[in-house]
Amino acid sequence: MFNESDTERASTAAPDTANRPEWRILEKVALASVAEQRKSRRWGVFFKSLTFLYLLFFLVMLAPQGQRSLAPSGKEHVALVSLDGIIAADTAANANAVATGLRNAFEAEKSIGVILSINSPGGSPVQSGLINDEIFRLRVLHPEKKIYAVISDLGASGGYYIASAADEIYADKASLVGSIGVISAGFGFHELMDKAGVDRRVYTAGQSKSFLDPFSPEKSRDREFWNSVLKVTHKQFVEVVKKGRGDRLLDDPEIFSGLIWTGEQAVAKGLVDGLGSVGKVARDVLDQETIRDYTVVPNPLEEFVRRFGASVRTFIMGSTVPQLL
Repeated sequence: MFNESDTERASTAAPDTANRPEWRILEKVALASVAEQRKSRRWGVFFKSLTFLYLLFFLVMLAPQGQRSLAPSGKEHVALVSLDGIIAADTAANANAVATGLRNAFEAEKSIGVILSINSPGGSPVQSGLINDEIFRLRVLHPEKKIYAVISDLGASGGYYIASAADEIYADKASLVGSIGVISAGFGFHELMDKAGVDRRVYTAGQSKSFLDPFSPEKSRDREFWNSVLKVTHKQFVEVVKKGRGDRLLDDPEIFSGLIWTGEQAVAKGLVDGLGSVGKVARDVLDQETIRDYTVVPNPLEEFVRRFGASVRTFIMGSTVPQLL
């Protein structure tokens, strides 16, 4: 049996025990263990989410490119291929995608003709040239089918470069057509770097290897050389348009000056054959109201990656490559 004095000793001993160093150490260990468990759970959620996004990324990337269909494939129809936006290897309007759609449109057994719907400010002369060449090749392989370029809001530069390969070109009266020219743009940062006290160090083998470097002073020799490249590219553009349009073009030097006109003005200059929309050309020219869309559609994630990469590259380097824009 405990007497009163024993109870008093026990009550006074408990606080002393709680304040002993070994108890404080155990408390800290316990708290650290709880914190570690919480951190472990957070990392677990993070890695599970990352794994899910990783799998989703590859599922979307592996999804095949598709085609939009506006009509049953088993009946006669007009084959439609759309070209929208800037023409470049890393955009939806790249040569491979557009050419694939055009090939499928021409090869379709029930298609009676092809409409290439264009809404583009232009872009890469290489990608534009590849599509232009493919149109001429398909016209030779399928002489029974004609291809009509229909410009909606904009058919400029590379967009018109491609349109010129069609049998006929149509546009709205307010469409913007032309801009047959070449441009290259960039920035010069060397004076800013001098003010900031930044020393640019470039090591090359070949005296002109860094001639487009935006962080070095521009040299007259480099400027003359680059202008000669642009002139050659412009000459190629002019020859392609003359080949496609022939004697329909008005004898007017301004046509190849880089200026742009409305669809109505473009008809007068021979750049366009008539006014009309995709539906109007299908009905009135091809005598067919049924349209099937053969446009190759990229998966959304691939398109996002392309656009993001193109924006970052243009922001950092500028548009130093010749552009039909």
